[in-house]
Amino acid sequence: MTPTATILLLGSGELGREFVISAKRLGCHVVACDSYAGAPAMQVADEAEVFSMLDGAALRAAIERHKPDHIVPEIEAIRTEILAEVEAEGFHVVPSARAAQLTMNRDAIRDLAASELGLVTSTFEYAETREELAAAAARIGFPLVVKPVMSSSGKGQSTVRDAAGIDAAWDYAAAGMRGDRLRVIAEAFIDFDYEITLLTVRHKDGVAFCPPIGHRQERGDYRESWQPAAMSDAALASAQAMAAKVVDALGGHGIFGVEFFVKGDAVIFSELSPRPHDTGMVTLISQALSEFDLHARAILGLPIPEITVPDASASAVLLADRDAEDFAITGLAEALVPPNAATAIDVRIFGKPVTRPYRRMGVALAKVAGGSTDDAREAAVAAAAKLAIDYK
Repeated sequence: MTPTATILLLGSGELGREFVISAKRLGCHVVACDSYAGAPAMQVADEAEVFSMLDGAALRAAIERHKPDHIVPEIEAIRTEILAEVEAEGFHVVPSARAAQLTMNRDAIRDLAASELGLVTSTFEYAETREELAAAAARIGFPLVVKPVMSSSGKGQSTVRDAAGIDAAWDYAAAGMRGDRLRVIAEAFIDFDYEITLLTVRHKDGVAFCPPIGHRQERGDYRESWQPAAMSDAALASAQAMAAKVVDALGGHGIFGVEFFVKGDAVIFSELSPRPHDTGMVTLISQALSEFDLHARAILGLPIPEITVPDASASAVLLADRDAEDFAITGLAEALVPPNAATAIDVRIFGKPVTRPYRRMGVALAKVAGGSTDDAREAAVAAAAKLAIDYK
């Protein structure tokens, strides 16, 4: 059979794994790429390539070798200038090479949102030395959130309470950065009520939105998410308007994870990823079409139906706490037992070959018919707690 399309997936973590499954269901041939063998998406793809996405020559060689219909980045740390070059030669980069370039770095997407599009953001400055960070902190004030301009999963992010914490924040950001740019963004701490991810689908017929997703973070990384997040009609309308504005500016088709802080009816733009979002793993149980299904459909130019969440749903992650190569994940049978007839439970084990402290190894999912998001969160957290990592 001739495949629907050939996809070159750049980055093969747990989000990439679910995307591959969605794309394979639609008849695609997928080549999964990452810097190490046996990455989660490689285990379900047709082919695999092992190389660093920051190696421009290796990236171009893989593109020329496979001649994909679609190049789909799953991570930020990529030689995006190569994507721009191959796009100019006729290859399709999802959603576009420009989007990949702008969102690879927090400074570029923040400049687009704040300076060009006029979206509401926190007060922020950039720093390339610890001295510049100290000076920015003096102007902005404390508490201050410090992040590398390029990182993933909250790595390198910290909150600084006073001037004595500047050195530690700089060192932590430098250790957590990805790529080769030692630059941080320092932004005023926002006293928000809650934060959301608004999954926004740009497709051949326009822009669609998933119901908002609430989430809880630790160490700058997601631990729980739930859908739908309760917010006022005014706040939701504001978030949707800002999300549509920024994804239209980036162009292309696919799903975008747009993050906002919310204070009452006021909505403040935080970040954007032009790909499925980790907090959106809740859509594996909450929606008829998950964020991964929607991404695949948008890329392939297929119809996007109305997106609804009929029942409150939640996700909770399983974390490792040490480095290990020999381990087993146990408790699956116990985790999958629902607490009552109204609750559905599911689990995804990511298949990562090694553990590291705070590395996500799986996620528990819960959906409660007629219940609240608090009910769903309680069920997801309880299911995740029944999973364990047995280190050998």
